Amino acid sequence: MKKSLLVLLFFIVILFSGCGYKPSSYYAKEQINGNVFVDLYVDLKDPKNAVLIKDAMNEILVHRLNAKLVDNRKDADTIMKLRLGSVSLSESSYDDEGYTKLYKAYVSVFVSYENAKVKNAFTVTGTHDFSLDNSATITDTKRFEAIKIAASKALEEVISKIAVYSFKK
Repeated sequence: MKKSLLVLLFFIVILFSGCGYKPSSYYAKEQINGNVFVDLYVDLKDPKNAVLIKDAMNEILVHRLNAKLVDNRKDADTIMKLRLGSVSLSESSYDDEGYTKLYKAYVSVFVSYENAKVKNAFTVTGTHDFSLDNSATITDTKRFEAIKIAASKALEEVISKIAVYSFKK
């Protein structure tokens, strides 16, 4: 059993190293380079959720792309703009008595970035299913947490979208 597992692992390593496989973050780093300034459009109707978007994007840039974030637009080589597009909640499932049992949070985020080489824009979306436990109403805490998770899922798409744009020349 161990020997077959080692042989399989060896072939997987050879396959990925032999075909020149590179993760999407490699191609995204080519698009998002140098110092990065993240500019957030804050909608006065929903400022709390907008700030979530910037925090999640900063985390992705730093941890997945090893980007260096700057606080001043003048110091940036790449400028990334974020805007919370839409946030909505809808009922997904009902119990036997007709009460809502499961909700779904939808979040869309508009993302654009530009530097000396490229300028691109796209929208990403994320969803999150959540239940209310034994409550009949959605509390602000539940709503905020659901939107936070849906926004994080939306922003997980950013790296792959940027990588795809690196192929379009």
